[in-house]
Amino acid sequence: MAQPEPAFDAAPVTAGAADLDLVEVDGKADLDRFIKVPWGIYAGDPNWVPPLVIERRGHLGRKSNPFYRHADVRLWLALRGGRPVGRISAQVNHASLKRYRDATGHFGFIEAEDDPAVFAALLGRAESWLAEQGMRRIRGPFCFSINDELGLLVDGFDRPPSLLMGHARPYYGPRMEQQGYAKAKDLIAYDFPMDSNPLPKSAAAIVKRLGTNSSVVVRGLNRSQYQQEVEAVLDVFNDAWSDNWGFVPMADYEIAHLAKELKPLIHEDFVAIAEVDSEPVAFGIGLPNINEAIADLNGALLPFGWAKLLYRLKGGKIRSARLPLMGVRKRFHGTPLGVALAFGVIDRLHRNHMAKGFTQAELSWILEDNHAIRTIIEASGAQPYKTYRIYEKDL
Repeated sequence: MAQPEPAFDAAPVTAGAADLDLVEVDGKADLDRFIKVPWGIYAGDPNWVPPLVIERRGHLGRKSNPFYRHADVRLWLALRGGRPVGRISAQVNHASLKRYRDATGHFGFIEAEDDPAVFAALLGRAESWLAEQGMRRIRGPFCFSINDELGLLVDGFDRPPSLLMGHARPYYGPRMEQQGYAKAKDLIAYDFPMDSNPLPKSAAAIVKRLGTNSSVVVRGLNRSQYQQEVEAVLDVFNDAWSDNWGFVPMADYEIAHLAKELKPLIHEDFVAIAEVDSEPVAFGIGLPNINEAIADLNGALLPFGWAKLLYRLKGGKIRSARLPLMGVRKRFHGTPLGVALAFGVIDRLHRNHMAKGFTQAELSWILEDNHAIRTIIEASGAQPYKTYRIYEKDL
């Protein structure tokens, strides 16, 4: 179970706002300073994992990230005496606006020293820019979209984050609330200790019955048809998640980009695809928890980081995984077969990861009010251990 949030001292820790400068990121040097802000914020935090700088450049780069094809984005640094003390993004996601027509803009990548003046300056700048774009509400953090890293950690600070999940200082949430932000939705991350957590008898019985259904097959990924397999899986994903809060389907160019980015990490045994009468209708994807492999690289792959990372990836040194994507086609939701398909996918991934020496997995993220999938996950033996919060505020 998640540990209680550390006590927060609400007394202001501030040097004032007069000496703060807000600078819009413009060019490679500014972008690198934006990327490196967390190094100062999390100094001394044993649970923070420095991201790979080269990966962050790719994600934030206008030429390399297809998100910019349907979004307007701004990035800002907060400087005090020329030293970065915070950062934030603001983005207008036109794909989200087209779907929901809710005049809601987003913020993301927020990091700041424990100073209400810094939070006020950063959030205020994001709010004013979004208002200038015609937005009436701000919501986040989204880094950049709901299909990327999102949410602010508000519970479960005692363990490092998993792949593509965030970390935060315990003061972040209270500082957000001091600026008028309120909870929009919580996202739950589940801890699944695979080495000591076989499926309960009830779930195992469901999986056994599923195996007697001649129209159902649960298989791995056919790597020789990688692109087609990924497209089929994400077609199921776009259907399965279509009614979820805040969901925005991936465009074809985003699917192609994601397939390319994930290819080095995807193992055919760590993808489970359930078919009914040869049609893909459910899936789950497990990825090695790269954070376990990069925690001591300090964000750098040179001069020796590449060798260490490759050795850990190829040498079976990673023992934890993350299940970031799972879904069952919508027409099976609420049906006994739909439940069986979900358990079948989890069971296959569980067994295959254990066979490769993995001992722990994170199942994330799950909407707090998605009771159907939470019931299935908890019936599989997983326990909630981290909570990430989406905040919002009217402009």
